[in-house]
Amino acid sequence: MESARVATVSLFLLVAFGSCAAKVEEENPEFWRSQAQKTLQAALDRKLNTNVAKNILFFLGDGMGITTYTAARILKGQLQNQTGEETVMTMDTFPHVGLAKTYSVDFQIPDSAATATAYLCGVKTNLNTVGVNAAARNGVCKTQKGNEVTSILKWAKDAGKSVGIVTTTRVQHATPAASYAHSASRKWYSDADMSDAAKAAGCTDIASQLLNNTDIDVIIGGGRKYMTPKGTKDPEYPWDFSIRGKRQDGRNLIDEWQSMKTGKVARYVWNRTDFDAVDPDTTDYLMALFEPGDLRFEAERDARMDPSIVETTEKAIRILRKNPRGFFLLVEGGRIDQAHHSGRASMALHEAVTLDNAIAKGLELTNEEETLTIVMADHSHPFSIQGYPFRGNSILGKSPLWATDMMPYTTLIYGNGPGYKITSGKRPDIRNVDTKNKDYVHQSAAPMESDTHGGEDVPVLARGPMAHLFQGVHEQNYIAHAMAYAACLGTDLRHCQGPQQTSGSPPVVHTSPPVVHTSPPVVTSNDKNRAPAFSAGGALASLSGALLSALLALAMMM
Repeated sequence: MESARVATVSLFLLVAFGSCAAKVEEENPEFWRSQAQKTLQAALDRKLNTNVAKNILFFLGDGMGITTYTAARILKGQLQNQTGEETVMTMDTFPHVGLAKTYSVDFQIPDSAATATAYLCGVKTNLNTVGVNAAARNGVCKTQKGNEVTSILKWAKDAGKSVGIVTTTRVQHATPAASYAHSASRKWYSDADMSDAAKAAGCTDIASQLLNNTDIDVIIGGGRKYMTPKGTKDPEYPWDFSIRGKRQDGRNLIDEWQSMKTGKVARYVWNRTDFDAVDPDTTDYLMALFEPGDLRFEAERDARMDPSIVETTEKAIRILRKNPRGFFLLVEGGRIDQAHHSGRASMALHEAVTLDNAIAKGLELTNEEETLTIVMADHSHPFSIQGYPFRGNSILGKSPLWATDMMPYTTLIYGNGPGYKITSGKRPDIRNVDTKNKDYVHQSAAPMESDTHGGEDVPVLARGPMAHLFQGVHEQNYIAHAMAYAACLGTDLRHCQGPQQTSGSPPVVHTSPPVVHTSPPVVTSNDKNRAPAFSAGGALASLSGALLSALLALAMMM
């Protein structure tokens, strides 16, 4: 009874203080009715695009679960001096939306290796394994043989398309690795990471498979140290011994890659200057490795040395789209996940915003009549939006209503992770802490050195040919099969065996109509570290949590 009264009073006070935060136009019911009617009409006017997909543009937000997606939307708006909640991201304009079940064969909550094998290869598998089915066992080389499965990237290459991978992690990491490698352990980045038993049994490292398994036209990311002999100086950090070459077999895979491309225009680059000099119109192959390991977070990226994921996505598309048969491109925003693991919500959300900008660039460079574009996450994190923050309150800020220990808490919080800081039964006092700082580690409910993944379904967004196939709730491995069907790849060619339009005839279908709201401008590097500006509602959000809590206490005494 007492708790119910407290909850009622709390909500009353929040509504009382927050009601004046509404925009004037939003107080008019016609605003909402008109908006809904326009959205309804757009949905009614939409025609299904049943063309065969010439191109597949696949964007993967690693760890970008629903909460991250929502929080990134709010942040993107706030970086543009909006309240944020009503922001329309590029991802939001995709007309066909579904959910994917992420569990692996052996675990309720998966890792990025098992999930990537599912949505790229079309079969679910076990934790920590890539490009193999569930008969393979984590780290056991002998179980890998005969259980390899190929990916849609290889199916596309076999069909004569150009293929590429772009990632903000190392190119040997779990997500990109599943597109070309078969490994009983996702950790076998180079031969130095493998046991003697695994090597003796005939298994090979992921970096070497990058060269040998599939002829990939564009490879962009990090991971230089896994490609060069042990002790090789890094060209960017020559005096840092910790990031020198790791390979024990003496091979220089970068040199080998270049020698394999004799007769073609193949460019290897490791810095922005050389990257910018690559002419996509005359380049057949590109390998760009900008860091010894993973790329820097967007908020810490040195723009003089490394291009953004927006720029790398553009370069990849411009190279690949020259192929008249089309292309398949995997673009991974991989450091969303890594920021979450360290409890750094600001970093994770800025990575997601940047991925959204890359998606906008991808749509700009392709034609929806012939390009199937997919955006999805592989898994989520134990990450939530909580409390009753006022409209426009910084998504990286604190709730205006304090907890029962009379201390504030942040709107974003983790279920577990490195942010667990209970000392003598008390939480840290964050009243004077800048929780919007990129290095702030958000509080968590349970102590872990690194936060785990989350197990809820993840969003799947689609537009272009056969995008309607991705509506509904599906097993994650369904995604590869639906993409392959749409583009007539692999063994299921039914879609291209039916009546098709001729090249000179008008399109069979129309593209999806424009969305009701246009996407906001791309956030530039100059904007990314700017503190969000708030509306009147946001100003109210700075009202002392102690005052609200005191009012609650008085109400309880009545």
